[in-house]
Amino acid sequence: MLVMAARTRALVSGQWLADAVRNNLIGPKLRVLDASWYLPKAKRNTREEFAQKHIPGSSFFDLDECSDKSSAFDHMLPTASYFSQYVGDLGIGNDTHVVVYDTSDAGAYSAPRVWWMFRLFGHSLVSLLDGGFKNWLADGYPVTSEYLKPESREFKATLNQSWVKSYEDVLENIRTKQVQVVDARSPGRFKGTEPEPREDILPGHYPGAINIPYTTLLDPSGKVKDAESLAKIFKDAGVDVTRPFWASCGSGVTACQVILAAHQLGHPGVCLYDGSWCEWFQKASPELIISEGEGKKA
Repeated sequence: MLVMAARTRALVSGQWLADAVRNNLIGPKLRVLDASWYLPKAKRNTREEFAQKHIPGSSFFDLDECSDKSSAFDHMLPTASYFSQYVGDLGIGNDTHVVVYDTSDAGAYSAPRVWWMFRLFGHSLVSLLDGGFKNWLADGYPVTSEYLKPESREFKATLNQSWVKSYEDVLENIRTKQVQVVDARSPGRFKGTEPEPREDILPGHYPGAINIPYTTLLDPSGKVKDAESLAKIFKDAGVDVTRPFWASCGSGVTACQVILAAHQLGHPGVCLYDGSWCEWFQKASPELIISEGEGKKA
């Protein structure tokens, strides 16, 4: 019953997962993934950190590995067949409830991206560990350095292509203004007053974008805010969650926090601009980059 209870929930608590670990429920029907990923500037080796300590029974999900290697941009979405093979190798089948977390000091950073990827590839049995590893440790739940590779299972992915938006889609939307576009980066990066973490990219935003920094969707402890608070954040930013909107960020990771927040409010179909600002800055003409700082040279 423990696994079934969480199947439709986007969030599970540390207590819920700790009970599952204690009752030896981690296995073919319940898999836990450490989906930690950081920008190179953070100088964190997530695989080494996982080897040192992780939630018992969990496996490591490598966002860079499970991606389109042919793309010029970081960790763009893989094909459905590659995703199927990758998660199948982690012992995940189509009947497996997947719980994802990361080790971010914020409580959630990259794990919502993996939560969204599973949903994108047709797997709705996926939850985020609310508060992440940060709260797991704070609450004194067990960790281990032991790792036993799960037995591979068959996983069949079905890509919902309509949830993924391209550079051309965003360009067209600037002309038509049909869809709201929410940018999850920090206010400084959005305005163009703080540097981007990637050296070849300048900050700023595209015309019509609305800024909702992903950190505002989390409470001080790192857990996702309640529905009333989330609704107020969207409303105050001028976003009508009942109308179509897309999410964007630096490279398609933290935008998924916006998608998760909308999902919590009963709007599960928010789309992602996968290339996000990294792609936009490199492809767009200077007049389509709005910045209070240094602009893109023509």
